Amino acid sequence: MRRGTDAAQPPDPVDARLAGRLAELRAERGWSLGELAERSGLSRSTLSRAERAEISPTASQLNRLCHVYGRTMSRLLGEVEAEPAPVVRVGDQPVWADRASGFVRRSVSPPHPALRGELVEGRLAVGADIAYDRPPVAGLEQHVWLLDGVLEVTAQDAVHRLDAGDCLRLRVWGPTRFRCAGDAEARYVLAVVLP
Repeated sequence: MRRGTDAAQPPDPVDARLAGRLAELRAERGWSLGELAERSGLSRSTLSRAERAEISPTASQLNRLCHVYGRTMSRLLGEVEAEPAPVVRVGDQPVWADRASGFVRRSVSPPHPALRGELVEGRLAVGADIAYDRPPVAGLEQHVWLLDGVLEVTAQDAVHRLDAGDCLRLRVWGPTRFRCAGDAEARYVLAVVLP
């Protein structure tokens, strides 16, 4: 996914569909860019550029929008993919990258808007540190199973250090932080369950 404007290149297809869906969600609620900016804490300029696919939102920005729209990131990204299938082959699993922060996210579960649970594979580059100021949905249940590396997860002012094989279960009500705390990439499975 791209970070800036390149007039010679058309937008990435996923970015274009995501931009369209973000614009639809705002229009469905009858909100102006200013109202969405107030609700999300993002600038009108950033929101406008994201809705026109001039930029790809960062993980933190997308999380803020998911919170405002009451969706998980997987659900939002699933809405811009093709019709749900019961099996998604590894080569067809949507991958989204926030290159600025060193975060790569693979939607493992076949997307379906009526289901409450989903699996996500996360990869954090060495030194990557991602902070979310709020969950996309209050009370979201998460299970973080670390496959490789060392990961620190901060939630409700508690820091949990995970080594390969460890699993953390939590309910997310406020800010969270995921930090690669080792000298190798942290790779984990995140199970997300809507309340």
